[in-house]
Amino acid sequence: MDAQEEKHSQQHTTYNQHQGYCSFCRPEHYSKLPTRNWLKDIPKSSMATNLAEVRFKNTRKEYFLNINHLNLTEGDVVAVEASPGHDIGIVSLTGDLVLKKLKQQEINYHDTEFKKIYRKAKDTDIEKWRQAVALEHETMIKARKIADDLNLEMKIGDVEYQGDKTKAIFYYIADERVDFRELIKILADEFKIRIEMRQIGTRQESGRIGGIGSCGRELCCSLWITNFVSVTTNAARHQELSLNPQKLAGQCGKLKCCLNFELDSYLDAKKHFPDTSVQLETTQGTAYHQKTDIFKQILWYSFSPDSSENLTPVSVKRVKEIIEINKQGNKVEHLADTNDVMQQDFGFENDVGQDRLDRFDKKKKSKNTHQQKKHRRNKKKKKSNGKKR
Repeated sequence: MDAQEEKHSQQHTTYNQHQGYCSFCRPEHYSKLPTRNWLKDIPKSSMATNLAEVRFKNTRKEYFLNINHLNLTEGDVVAVEASPGHDIGIVSLTGDLVLKKLKQQEINYHDTEFKKIYRKAKDTDIEKWRQAVALEHETMIKARKIADDLNLEMKIGDVEYQGDKTKAIFYYIADERVDFRELIKILADEFKIRIEMRQIGTRQESGRIGGIGSCGRELCCSLWITNFVSVTTNAARHQELSLNPQKLAGQCGKLKCCLNFELDSYLDAKKHFPDTSVQLETTQGTAYHQKTDIFKQILWYSFSPDSSENLTPVSVKRVKEIIEINKQGNKVEHLADTNDVMQQDFGFENDVGQDRLDRFDKKKKSKNTHQQKKHRRNKKKKKSNGKKR
C-alpha cells in the first residue's frame, strides 16, 4: 500500500465538515441535497438509532437499518444491501431527525421494510466503487449512441453504477412511452451488467445535473427541493410579473420553482384589494386600472384603457371609497384625495448625479472657455512686454 492509499484508509470513513466525507474518494457529483443534522447534540431515542439516511449519486437518498449497531456518523462510507449484491453510499443523517424526515415524506416506520447496512466500507469496496464511478460518463455516451441508432425518442441524462459494478441505473427523459426492451438487451451485452431503466422529469434531471440559476446561486432542486410542486402562470400573474417565457423559465425549461415561494404572501396581501376590473368614474373621465404595487397598497390608473401614460397612483382605501360613491350614481372630481398620501411625489432625486448615464463621459470644452483662456494669455504677454520696455 502506497502513501496515498494509506492516507485514504485512515480518513475515508472520517467525517469532513465541508465536503461530507474524505476528499480522496469524493466524486464531485455526489454532493447534491446536503442535509444538516440540527438535532445531533440532543440525546437520541432507541428507535431512531437503528435507522440512517444514506446518499448516493446526485439526489438519490434511501433509508437503511443499522442491524449490526455500527457506530455511524455523518460522512461514513458504508456498504448497504442492494438487489442484487451490495451498494456503496455515504451516511448523510442519523438520529431522531431521520424519523422526522420519514414523517415528512409520509413513510411509515413500522410498516416499511428497510434494507440493511452491512458494514463500513473496506479499502477494496472503496477501490471498486471508484472504478465504477469512473465508468459512468463513458457508459452514458455509448448508451446515448445506441438509443439514437435504435431511433428511440428518449434522452439518457445520467448513469449510476452500483458500488459492486454488477448493476447500473440509466436515468432517461421521454415525452411519450418508450419501448426499450431491445435497448436493454444491447446494453446488457455491451457492458456485461444488469440494467435498470428509470424515467425522470426535466425538473429531476436539472436537480441531478445541477447548475447556477439566474439569481446567481446554485439551483434549489440541487440544494434542498425534494418534491416538485406544479407551477402555473397564475403564480406570475398574482405577483404582477411580466409573462415573458425567457425570464420565467428555469434551466429545466419549465417555470421556475421559486415563483411559488412568495405566492402565499401575495395572495394574503391581495385579500383586501378591490376588484381591479371595476372602472372608476370621475368628472375628468373614466379611469382604468393599469398596474398594482401590492405591498405598498397602491393601484395605478389612467384615463385610457390601452395606454399607460399619465398614470395616477391611488391608495386601496381611496379606490374603495370611489367605488362606493360610483355605486350611488355619483362621480368624484379627482382620483386621489387631497388628504391622501398618494399626493406625495414618488419620484427619485439624486443630488450626486449618479443616475446619469453620461456621468463618466469626457465633457467637451466650450468655446467660451477656450476664448477666455486665450484672452488671459494675451494679457500676460502685454504685461510682460510693457515691463521690458
